[in-house]
This record gives sequence, C-alpha cells and structure tokens, in this order.
Amino acid sequence: MYTPKFSKPQVLSVSQLNFYIKSVLENDPRLATVFLEGEISNFSDNYRSRHLYFSLKDSKAVVRAVMFAGNASRLMFRPENGMKILCRGRVGVYEPGGQYQLIVEDMQPQGVGALALAFEQLKRSLAAKGLFDPAHKKPIPKIPGTVGVITSPTGAAVQDIRNVLTRRFPAVDIVFCPVPVQGEAAPPHLTEAVEKLGNNRLCDVIIIGRGGGSMEDLWAFNDEALAYAIYRCPIPVISAVGHETDFTICDFVSDLRAPTPSAAAEIAVPDIRELKEGLDARARRLNAVMNRLTERRRLCIEQRELRVREAVNRAIEEKTAQCDSLCAQLSDAARKLSDRHERLLLGYRSRLDTLNPERVLTRGYALVEKNGVPVGSSAALHRDDNVVLRFSDGTQTAVITGD
Repeated sequence: MYTPKFSKPQVLSVSQLNFYIKSVLENDPRLATVFLEGEISNFSDNYRSRHLYFSLKDSKAVVRAVMFAGNASRLMFRPENGMKILCRGRVGVYEPGGQYQLIVEDMQPQGVGALALAFEQLKRSLAAKGLFDPAHKKPIPKIPGTVGVITSPTGAAVQDIRNVLTRRFPAVDIVFCPVPVQGEAAPPHLTEAVEKLGNNRLCDVIIIGRGGGSMEDLWAFNDEALAYAIYRCPIPVISAVGHETDFTICDFVSDLRAPTPSAAAEIAVPDIRELKEGLDARARRLNAVMNRLTERRRLCIEQRELRVREAVNRAIEEKTAQCDSLCAQLSDAARKLSDRHERLLLGYRSRLDTLNPERVLTRGYALVEKNGVPVGSSAALHRDDNVVLRFSDGTQTAVITGD
C-alpha cells in the first residue's frame, strides 16, 4: 500500500479493520481454494442450524473451521474429534470475533474411504442401540403362504428370486414391490416398501435386496431410516444384498442374511420335493408305528381276553363248587327234614291209630249216632229215638225204648 509522505495516519475502527482484513483475505485468489489436512478437535454441531464447527490442528498450529449445513448434509460420514481429514475450502474472516477461519466445502477422511467410515460409524451406532440384537430377530416361517419381494423390477435379482421360489414351492404367492435400489431416491422407496408390506401384513416373509455392485451401488441399503423400518417390521425380513462378500447395514438388522438373492429365495420357501419325500418318509414311519401299535394292541387284547376267560372259568368253577356244596347241604338238610317229618308222621299215625274209633269198634264196641251225630251221653236219647249203631263191620238201626 502506498502512503504519501507526511500524511496524517488514518484512524480506523475495529469493524473497519476486520472488514479490511476480510476483504484482503477473501479476495486473495490463492486463498479462494485451499486444500488442508489436519486432525479434528473441538468438534461441535449445532442441532438447529446443522452447521459444523471444529478446529484443524497439526503438531505446531491450529486453525478454526466451519462447514455450513448445505455442505455438511452431503457428507457420507460423521466427523469426530481425533479424526485425520483432508478438506477443501476457502479462507474467510469472522468479523464479529476478528478471527480468520477455514470455510470447509468438502472433506474426506484420511486412511479410509468416506463410505467405509460412514458404514462403520452407522454400524457402531445402531449396534449400540440394539438393532442387531439376536434376541430381537424373528424366526423365518417354514412354509410361508406369501413371500414379499422388494427389489428392482429391471435387475436380474427379481428373476432369480421368482424362478427359485416357483421352482422350489409352486404353491407360494409372491407380492412384488418394485423399487429403485441405487441412487439418492432408493432409500425412501425401500423404507416405504418395507413399512407397507409389514404394517398391512401382506405376506409371511420379506426378501429385500439386489444384485452385486460396488459399495457406492449398494449404499442405499446402508440407510438409517431403512434400518429402523426393518427393525420395527412385524414380518421376518431376509436381506439379500449383493454377493456373499458384500455386507450392508440391511444385512445386520434383518432377521436373516442370505449371501445372494437366489439363496434368499431358497431360504424363504421349502423345496416341495423335499417336503414330499419328508411326508412320504413320515407316512412310512407312521404306518410302521400304527402296525406295531395295532399288533401290540391285538396281543394285549388277546392276553386280556385270555385272562378274562380264565377268570370267568375260575369264577364258574368256584360258583359251581359253591352250588354243588349248597346242593349237598340242601339235600342233607332236606333228607334230615324228611326223616324228621317221617318220624313225626309215624308218631302221629300211632297216636291216630290209638285214637281211631274204628280200632275201638274192633274190640266189640259200637258207636251210637243220632241224626248222623255221634251220641256221647245217654241223656241225649229219649224214648222212640231212632239211632244208628255203627260196628266195625257195618251199621244197624235201633229204637230207644226206655226213658
């Protein structure tokens, strides 16, 4: 700057000085685009404005830096204290504080790619929140009636999945949700498809995935909102993203990871031939068991029948013996009773013979009857009464002549 001789020094305000320094620095083309490497410290983000504030330091110096929300929203990773980065920006001056700073427009982590770092950061965060907890994972149904498929309508994955499902289990129904699987528009479509299938219970199991590609191609499946949608989904989810060596956040949060889309379809449904063979084998085992059970029951019934027959025979023999014994006792009692009655009859007969009037008549006596009634006293007879005299060998009539 040229200063005339003997000119009076100009008095500046603090604002004027800061404005002048700002204009000098920000108009210097060498400071318009600066690449700077260093270690992040004093990191903070304003949750309202989304601006990032931090310092960059090396072993000898520190410079303040800011990354405004527009540029910060495009970062694939989250800056952290102690992280070594390479950033691009321009030098500016914060006039109210009189401090110059680096206005960062882009940054990349050193030593590892931004995508790989973002993946590890999100993985650690979700794991700490329990989204990968094995206890939360739901079992895959053995025989689903309907399989939901979330993938691109134009990729090879959808054909592979459909072919495997229909070949292994032709009875299965397929609900297909066509979505983009790459690019910025993919994550919200993937998330919406998971929520639609899950909240409306449109299927029994969900396959979500795509064919192989680079980490950038598969990045839609590392979306945090998609991870939460899978975690909250009431239907089991099988992740089938890329090839066997590819891993995404979707793989970790899903209920099961398949190495490929075709493998996911094989896991989702059983093989109908294996089911038939299994059913045939079970039928054979069941028949064998039924035959053994029937034979065992038959033998058991025969044994029980034999025991019952033997018991009945023993009971009949016992009852027959009891009947024989009772008959013998009855016969003996009847014989004794008959003998007793016979003796009584003999006694009665002897007494009757003794009292029999006919026996008396044989000894010369006669029985007097008047009008068919025996006369027991002479007072019962009167003169001229007709009487019958009964003898042992007959009767005679007589007339009473005396008084």
